[in-house]
Amino acid sequence: MKKYIIYCLAIVCITLCASCTDKSSSEIVSPTSTLSMVHVRLPMGYIPNVQFAPFYVALDKGYFRDAGIDLEFDYSYETDGVALVGAGNLQFTLASGEQVLLARSQGLPVTYVLNWWHEYPVAVASKKGTGILTPADLKGKKIGLPGPFGASYIGLRALMGVAGLKETDISMDSIGYNQVEALATDQDQAVVIYINNEPIQLEAKGYELDMIRVMDYVQLASNGLLTNEKTISENPELVRSMVKVILRGISDVIEDPGNAYEICKKYVEGLAQQDEEIQYKILTSSISLWKSEKLGVSDAQAWENMQKVLLDIGMIPGEIDLSKAYTNEFIPK
Repeated sequence: MKKYIIYCLAIVCITLCASCTDKSSSEIVSPTSTLSMVHVRLPMGYIPNVQFAPFYVALDKGYFRDAGIDLEFDYSYETDGVALVGAGNLQFTLASGEQVLLARSQGLPVTYVLNWWHEYPVAVASKKGTGILTPADLKGKKIGLPGPFGASYIGLRALMGVAGLKETDISMDSIGYNQVEALATDQDQAVVIYINNEPIQLEAKGYELDMIRVMDYVQLASNGLLTNEKTISENPELVRSMVKVILRGISDVIEDPGNAYEICKKYVEGLAQQDEEIQYKILTSSISLWKSEKLGVSDAQAWENMQKVLLDIGMIPGEIDLSKAYTNEFIPK
């Protein structure tokens, strides 16, 4: 409950600040307008990274321009983007499923319109041989994670729920984004990671790992494109255009990851100087989590499961109308 109150205060503060900003940069115009392009500032929720390849590819190949969209990348925090979209100051943001439900529980009229990550990318990793193989094995262990927030925390709590564990059954160590070092130096017995990132770095350092993947136990709503009810109501064609362009970018990356990686070098500063084998593996590992029979489609059970996790840990006060939280209306038939 304490975490829930803190989240409430954060959302309220950000929303109040957002309501005072100049909305001129996010005026909603039809993407087919002959007068001007639609300017879209898109919060990404993370630093420039190969994981954003679909957006870099779509921009580089002119897909956004051809759809009448003038795209600007904004690498601010995920919660900031959700609050700005909820306040009507921006049309879109990237966000994970739990952020959508947390925002709606605070009265922010946001709606998830495109499922990008088909699989939830969170897992608990440990050095091979430590015997941490199932959710039940987490009991009594010291586990490092960025903190009691975000997808990492939700994923850990989902695994604990599978095993019937409470927060008092483990020792949570808030370590920021230092999972690689924390596990390598045995600061923690296990760490909560994204399966397309830290395991690749650890294995490159010679460590063999065991992983408990959330996706193997419960399906949760993961990262995708978020808009608001105002944009859906007033400019559904803009929403449809954004969805179509992003899906085209995802498809292109899946089809030709090598070319996508080269394009990423134009948008991720210093990528060409980094370990190419590791970075390329991060990209291809990410692609495996995006693939689905129908790109972009949200799964109803994943949203129901996500709501149950948030209710169980007290991060939302009651059930939310999921029919307003997400929609598949804008996914091409």
